[in-house]
Amino acid sequence: MAGKFELYEDKSGGFRFRLKAGNGEVIATSSESYESKAGALNGIESIKRNAAEANVDDQTA
Repeated sequence: MAGKFELYEDKSGGFRFRLKAGNGEVIATSSESYESKAGALNGIESIKRNAAEANVDDQTA
């Protein structure tokens, strides 16, 4: 099963999202609460556009 983004309302009435792997495990969450559903959806689209080509910046010793 493919991964999926879940869009939900938080306790403050804002919008957040989480990315779940195919096995249902949460692998990423939004770091902010968006005031609008459209804002949260834009955040999801930004991840979709940028993550595929993102480099790994290994900052370990």
